[in-house]
Amino acid sequence: MSDLGDFTDFEGDDGDEEAAGSDAAEDGGQAAGDRGDESFETVDVRPVGEDRGIGVLSASEGLALSEDERDTLLQAYVTVGNRSDIRIGKYLLVPYPDGERLFCRITALEYAQEFRSDDATEIHARRAMRSREIDEQDFKLLATLDPVAVLFTEGGETKRRMTDRVPKPETVVRPATDTDEIKTGLKIPDAGVFLGHLAVGGEKVRTAAEPPTIDYRLKDDYATGDPLVFRHTLVAGGTGSGKTHAAKNVLRQYLDADRAYPVEAGSDRRVSPAVVQFDPQDEYAQMHDDNPAVTDDDRRRFEREGIAHGGHGDTVAFVPAVEGATYAADHHRAEQVSFTIPFSMVRSNKWLVAGGRLNDNQYNALSYLLDRFFREHGDGGTYAEFLSSLDDPAIREELDETGRVHEATFDAVKRRVSVAAFRRVFDRDARPITEQVHEFVRPGGLSVVPTYHITDSRATEVVVLAVASLLVDEKLSNDPAYDRIKETPLVVGMDEAHNFLTDAESAQARRVIGKFTEAAKQGRKERLGLFLITQDPQDIADPVFKQINTTVVLNLGDEDAIASVNIPSSLEAKVPYMEKGQMVVYSPDNSEPVELIGLPTCLTKHGRE
Repeated sequence: MSDLGDFTDFEGDDGDEEAAGSDAAEDGGQAAGDRGDESFETVDVRPVGEDRGIGVLSASEGLALSEDERDTLLQAYVTVGNRSDIRIGKYLLVPYPDGERLFCRITALEYAQEFRSDDATEIHARRAMRSREIDEQDFKLLATLDPVAVLFTEGGETKRRMTDRVPKPETVVRPATDTDEIKTGLKIPDAGVFLGHLAVGGEKVRTAAEPPTIDYRLKDDYATGDPLVFRHTLVAGGTGSGKTHAAKNVLRQYLDADRAYPVEAGSDRRVSPAVVQFDPQDEYAQMHDDNPAVTDDDRRRFEREGIAHGGHGDTVAFVPAVEGATYAADHHRAEQVSFTIPFSMVRSNKWLVAGGRLNDNQYNALSYLLDRFFREHGDGGTYAEFLSSLDDPAIREELDETGRVHEATFDAVKRRVSVAAFRRVFDRDARPITEQVHEFVRPGGLSVVPTYHITDSRATEVVVLAVASLLVDEKLSNDPAYDRIKETPLVVGMDEAHNFLTDAESAQARRVIGKFTEAAKQGRKERLGLFLITQDPQDIADPVFKQINTTVVLNLGDEDAIASVNIPSSLEAKVPYMEKGQMVVYSPDNSEPVELIGLPTCLTKHGRE
């Protein structure tokens, strides 16, 4: 027992050498005893040939596939030489004897003891600390596999079906390196709108093909289901995550000259979509210009991969004329057109002047007052004239005596609608947006509505909701005033969407959310797609959120924001650690949930340089 004291001295070697010598003597004695048998013959038990794959299926703990994923147990033993290359999320294939393949994803990695020995002893620990290499021979690395699909070949085509058979023990497991197998296994379409390249753990998945990367695309053809653009998209990411960069790259695909959709179901007439983008940071008008950072090599790669790129010449900045706000932009070359919001738009959207604090009783009173005003003045009535009508004491007294509107309610409505923001927005010295619809909604064109120059948040809200409502109302109408909107496939992009589509208890908020929820529900039929961009997805009203089919999530640090995007937990855990440009995509009608890396270079100009 006294020898144990030597092991506490980590600067000296005597104790170790003594122990090592004792071990060697013991081993040597055993070896000498073995060699005493002259008939002993050395046999080489190493397998003949070359190793294939990364290891084999292990049945040491069982091997099971079940309808209940909690009862599924699928593990692979990973050989020592392959262990450094194995990552959680990596895609693998397990063959069946008849040629079918089980497509899997690694969900866990663990070391287990191979032999019944205790490695956590003082001698073993100190030897490991002084060794330059880690000895894995006495341990086995087990990879837990999530079965995704069974792949099979039919008529020369790779197809997939649900997992329905368990593979055999000791089946060789190999990495999935074939583009067709990976795309089929993950149900990724071969054609559609490009989002990025498939990745695992922040690294692109590589194949033996050319290009070696795997492109991820959204369905964009009625032959394979509704184009997902009309089933709505959410791009969520924190500051510096690259969400505007990513959003521009996606929108650029919708503006491709070759992209067009049928005007109505069964129609042979196809029309290129118009894109209207509400822009609070004045960044999207830059899509008019080429990105000087794009090289000739980049362009050739984009061409090979079928990615639309370059500045979009048909980009126009429609600048809202707001009192006290001046728009001056020297960071893009897009045409600039001024417009105003005519007060006549309030006739069908009374909530535009309701403010955030009107209760239902006050809102009903406002509706009555506006109806009365427009009956007398028609669509030519202005906001200033409406305020003048509320200053008439005779009207106030008449409405109170007849029981139409109580005088206290009348006074509350007058206060709510007599705000500076409304004076700044309505009927300014510019051409009304209602007179520019033909120029505003252009097949194949991008119309950007910048609001960065408007410092009044209430005024910004009125501008954005007024123009967006004009588009939505015309799309949903059975008797539209503007056939141009009705007959043109339309993508409505809204950056900082949480500022406009937030859930609230006010009469105005309920009507806004109701309108956009209905628009989202009817999007497929009316060729209307919402493209929402936000850093606060938890603030977007749930009725609208539920209509989103494709969720693109970049880095988010807020736990509530991450929880709100409703992506699988396996991807949710990655979100706070993703670098700029990394993203996860959850689009159940398009593919399995996946991790992507976006293009490092923006396809159009991006940034103020």
